Amino acid sequence: MTFSEKVKDKTFGFIGGGRATRIVLGGFRNAGKMPREVIVSDTDGAVLNKLKNSYPEIVPALNNNDLPASKDFVFIALHPNAVGGVLKKIKSKLKPDAVLISFAPKYTIGKMAESLGSFQRIVRIVPNAPTIVNAGYTPLAFSHVFSQTEKDELTSIFGILGECPEVEEEKLEAFAILTAMGPTYLWFQLFALQELGESFGLSRQEAESGILKMVTGTVKTMYHSGLSPGEVMDLVLIKPLEAQEESIKNAYENALKPLFKKLKE
Repeated sequence: MTFSEKVKDKTFGFIGGGRATRIVLGGFRNAGKMPREVIVSDTDGAVLNKLKNSYPEIVPALNNNDLPASKDFVFIALHPNAVGGVLKKIKSKLKPDAVLISFAPKYTIGKMAESLGSFQRIVRIVPNAPTIVNAGYTPLAFSHVFSQTEKDELTSIFGILGECPEVEEEKLEAFAILTAMGPTYLWFQLFALQELGESFGLSRQEAESGILKMVTGTVKTMYHSGLSPGEVMDLVLIKPLEAQEESIKNAYENALKPLFKKLKE
């Protein structure tokens, strides 16, 4: 049995039933490798009902973090401000050989270890929305207690969701800006292009296929053509949005630099 196949024998507990939990569960189910038991807690019954409708196999635990905290893999899917308080309350429920995986930016492994006392088996990961179709880019950082064998096993399990590179912990917030939030910078534009393509007479299938191939080829050209950025952007003669390029780039600068600073404070 490979490391990634072992996930079916594990139990998962999620504290927080929002978007990150939804996309991670989606990736495991899409790969046909859902764990044998999944408990999800949340303070909002509507959130749990919505998740249960999408994933009938989960067991919801309203206002009960002790249940998910007792599983093999304990996922912390909370806002950074809520992490410390929750960890202090669940630390006595964690199994000694469990792995605690935090999705939260900003809240470091060191801070989590302080809240958990003697428990040190902590991993931080940055979920990425394409995880839901097993095409995610999910950087992770380990606490110092994991052996290389354990790291390899965990990387293999999370590799079910897509690429899972180990990175230095201090780079996770940069990846949160680049890869976790990155799809949101593009999706509204691509959906607008799809609508325009259909209004020009393309079928939905034709528009979807064209955009998929265009985006894939665009990124490959960026990184595999051997051309400079200027040369890449000069490959297309007509640039309909050229007049808006500076304002779009300024929007990135004005929105993302302050957000990164806030995540690192």
